[in-house]
Amino acid sequence: MPPSALTPFDRLKAACADDWRAYCQHDFVRQLGAGTLPGEAFRHYLEQDYLFLIHFARAWGLAVYKSRSVAELRQGLDMLKAIVDVELGLHVDYCRQWGVAEDDLLRIPEARATMAYTRYVLDAGNRGDLLDLHVALVPCMIGYAEIATWLNAQPFLKRDGNPYASWIAMYASDEFQDAADAERRWLDERLASVDPARFAELAGTFRDATRLEADFWQMGLERRF
Repeated sequence: MPPSALTPFDRLKAACADDWRAYCQHDFVRQLGAGTLPGEAFRHYLEQDYLFLIHFARAWGLAVYKSRSVAELRQGLDMLKAIVDVELGLHVDYCRQWGVAEDDLLRIPEARATMAYTRYVLDAGNRGDLLDLHVALVPCMIGYAEIATWLNAQPFLKRDGNPYASWIAMYASDEFQDAADAERRWLDERLASVDPARFAELAGTFRDATRLEADFWQMGLERRF
C-alpha cells in the first residue's frame, strides 16, 4: 500500500512495523493459536493481566483528568467504569476457570514487565496530553483486536479443543472489534492534524509501548517476575 493510502494510525504502525509484527505475532500469541502454550505460562499471564487492568483503569482515570471537552471526559469515564465495574469481574471469573482464586490475585507480586509497561503508559499521560496517553495505550486495545483477527486467518489455528479458544473469541468479538475501530477513528482524526515533528514524537511513544507489550508476552512465556 503506498504511503498516501495509509490512514494516520496506519502510518504510526508503519513507523515501527518490525516491532508491531514482533508483538502481534509473538511466540506467545502463536502458541495460543496452536493450543500448545503451556498452561502455567497462560496462568502467569492471566495473573499479571489482572494487575495490568488495575493500572489500565488508572490510566483511563488520568484520561478523564486530561480531557478538554465533555465528549472526551465521557469517553474516559466510560472506559474507566467498564474496566472497574465489568472487566475486572470478568477477569476474576476467567482466572477462576484456570485455577486462580481472587484471593490469590490480590497477593501476586507485579512482574517487572508489568511495572515497565503500565508505568510507561502513566508517565506518557502525565508528561503529555490526552493524545500522548492514547498512543501509549492503543498497542493493548487495537493490538489485541488485530491479534485475534490475525490468528483467525492462520492455518495453524486450532479451532476444536483449543483451551485458549475462548480468549481468542473474546478479542475477535464484534463488541471488542467495534471498540478498537472506534479508537482507530479517534486516533486518525487527531493524528491527521499534527505536524511531522509531533508525529515523530508520538511514533516514538507508540514504538516503545509496542515493545513493552511484546515484553509482556515474553514475561508470560518464560513465567518470570
